[in-house]
Amino acid sequence: MITMFQITPIPAFEDNYIWALCQPQNKHCLIVDPGESDNVLQYLAKHQLQLDTILITHHHADHTGGIMVLKQHYPDVRVIGPAAEQHRIPGLTQTVKDGDRIILAAFDLTFEVIAVPGHTLGHVAYYSAPVLFCGDTLFSAGCGRLFEGTPEQMWHSLNKLSALADDTQVYCTHEYTIANLKFALSAEPTNTALVEYAGHCARLRKKNAPTLPSMLKTEKLVNPFLRCDNKVLQRSWQQDSALGLFTALRAAKDQFKG
Repeated sequence: MITMFQITPIPAFEDNYIWALCQPQNKHCLIVDPGESDNVLQYLAKHQLQLDTILITHHHADHTGGIMVLKQHYPDVRVIGPAAEQHRIPGLTQTVKDGDRIILAAFDLTFEVIAVPGHTLGHVAYYSAPVLFCGDTLFSAGCGRLFEGTPEQMWHSLNKLSALADDTQVYCTHEYTIANLKFALSAEPTNTALVEYAGHCARLRKKNAPTLPSMLKTEKLVNPFLRCDNKVLQRSWQQDSALGLFTALRAAKDQFKG
């Protein structure tokens, strides 16, 4: 259980968030998916923090590109990532697989590892109620592209995440929410919860505030990729199964120009 924590987005590139987890009166810091190092080093210096652990969800460079420079500055840092992708992630000091538990003594914290193949084959998520670091698997109002996995794999992965508690806070690593909402509204235009959420997120972005984390309870109401069991949505997309609908939605999203 995470209590008395602050999780801060460190912006990177055009739309990435590198997540920094810190505690009051604790000089240690946990960093998730550092695609670059400069912004992280500036954040640590500004707040006088010591980098304790790095969690990596998958091998893509915009999630791993800062590891080696951060290790030069913090030689004792733990760098934890998926065993299935260790050959593609430089600098790992520990590999994990589905069902593993990561004990972070500096924070009195334990994360559960959840395998979520689809975006990449070895992708993992990290869960310590109520916090979920899910990389590029589940986005607010969307999901990751299938660069390596199959629709069936991604649908199964999303079902795993959807089964977590409703109060789960979804910390994904891209500010894609507004673009995702445009597609979601085209997919399910009569969803009133979705229309309300789109307005809420538009107001946040107008203030240049992050739309993340989102709540899993909300995602189940607004995210078409989590709603593929919905029979009305299946019929409107002329599908007769959840997997069929997910496959159709993902293909449509890949072509969507909205």
